[in-house]
Amino acid sequence: MTKFSDYYQNPAVVAEEALRSGDWTLFTETLARLWLGFENQELAAKFAVYIRECVEPEAYRTAVSSMGNEDWDVSALLPRVTAHTLVVHNRHNRFLPVQAGQRLAARISNARFQVIDDIGYVQLPGIITGFLGEGREVEATPDLPSGTAIILFADIADSTGLTERLGDDAFRAKARDLDAALRTVIREHAGTPIEGKLLGDGVLAVFTSARQAIEAALACATSGDVAGLPLHLGFHAGDVIREDNNVYGGAVNIASRISGLSAPGEVLVSDIVRGLARTSAGVNFEDRGERELKGVGEPVRVWVVREAE
Repeated sequence: MTKFSDYYQNPAVVAEEALRSGDWTLFTETLARLWLGFENQELAAKFAVYIRECVEPEAYRTAVSSMGNEDWDVSALLPRVTAHTLVVHNRHNRFLPVQAGQRLAARISNARFQVIDDIGYVQLPGIITGFLGEGREVEATPDLPSGTAIILFADIADSTGLTERLGDDAFRAKARDLDAALRTVIREHAGTPIEGKLLGDGVLAVFTSARQAIEAALACATSGDVAGLPLHLGFHAGDVIREDNNVYGGAVNIASRISGLSAPGEVLVSDIVRGLARTSAGVNFEDRGERELKGVGEPVRVWVVREAE
């Protein structure tokens, strides 16, 4: 049965019950820091404030106390769910074990079970977006630029080694989730992810703004680190040629080569991009000197993006 027995037998819940009826501020701070597992103390404090602003103490206590009521048992209803269902369980959940989520998903005939290690739930929007897009025809691609563009390559570092350590199925699942998250980040920063480009474990995107492109790359780097799949990230700017759902040109090849030079989690840009973004991006650039790039006649000076302190 899928009841709350897993919940109430958990020692963390016993401690939670003891604090719940006491000081409301202390309770919400403890909930965020210890039980929900936020390691970032500033984020934990903000989340505790968020809880206090969303619900009155007595309303929260009444709702949580009622969870032991037999009326909350929905086990008999689960087999009647026919929609394609995503069940997500956070491995850091101190109240319910992973097995509880597995049992829930097992009772739904068309469910997919997904475990995440993401305390801040940064991955979740991308996971949901990817899940909702499964089985659908690719939507019409937005107009791709012909002419000058800022070109981003993002590629999973050491994908072969990660596949060996994680196993092919686990790596592919994590890579798909990350791909969806990266495409969401790119769109949120006014970029266009290229749907037609076959990159294996990478994403190609184009931007019209160097500032937005760099902001997107830094957010992509964070998403890769959170997912446990660090990224090589590289930029160049130049003319591109639009054809179907792809973009081509020498500038695209240079961006790919620059990406390959970056360390995992590092954003590397060409001198052209650095010049475009130097006064607007709010970041610092560390000179890495001129590099010889395969297939490129002249050396290209590259710079590492450093977030401003």
